[in-house]
Amino acid sequence: MNKFSHVFAVCAYKESPYLADCLQALKDQSAPAQILIATSTPNAYINKMAEKFEVPVFVSGRESGIGRDWNFALSCAEADFVTIAHQDDIYLRDYLQSIEEYNRLAKDPILFFTDYGELRNQKEVYDNRLLQVKRKINAFLKPRIFWHSRFMRNRTLSVGNAICCPSVCIHKSKFPDFRFDETMTCDLDWDAWSRLAKEKGSFVYIPRPLMLHRIHEGSETTNQLEEGKRFAEDLEMFRRYWPRPLAKMIMKKYATSTDSNKISG
Repeated sequence: MNKFSHVFAVCAYKESPYLADCLQALKDQSAPAQILIATSTPNAYINKMAEKFEVPVFVSGRESGIGRDWNFALSCAEADFVTIAHQDDIYLRDYLQSIEEYNRLAKDPILFFTDYGELRNQKEVYDNRLLQVKRKINAFLKPRIFWHSRFMRNRTLSVGNAICCPSVCIHKSKFPDFRFDETMTCDLDWDAWSRLAKEKGSFVYIPRPLMLHRIHEGSETTNQLEEGKRFAEDLEMFRRYWPRPLAKMIMKKYATSTDSNKISG
């Protein structure tokens, strides 16, 4: 069996106070981790963190943007599998080891994704309404027999995006030309999974919380919700799966779930 080849590509933006925690968590993985930093906003702080944790920094020559930054991070990683790590988030100790273990079980994996918790006001949260809903949706992909089912993964994606983006490990060598849609600002991850769901291979769900997604006032998710950017793209995504009237009905119900991303939630 070939050696499992994986890179954590950390997207660093400006001067996040949480970057050190993210890098430390990656260094503390129970399996040896290869790590890089990718940024479109180079600065002394990022260089200092890179030096402290002994990881290379790759600088994009393009203007900052979520899709552009993710695509750049993906392009920097020379490995079969890539996790685009978000600078504010924490990866639990067994994240990488679990990906390796499930890779041995999976048939032709497209991507892996895990259950997750949240970090709110420095507290770990593993149970709230949003997490409960996502686990119920993802439960349909929990049985190994359904990993390879295009029908099942498309049905789960048709009712919303229950896949936590920073938990995803993409099989880059299987899709070397894969790119996130840079015209989207909110649902580019949902769009990506929707496109990959049509491909032959496995969507592998690991039903263990293996990372913590930080919810805070400066997070891009929170900003998107407050500015109302997400809703037009949500409707566009639902219309891929449902007739317009039904898409609007599902959209209204789906919109209430985003309340869990508010700081006071």
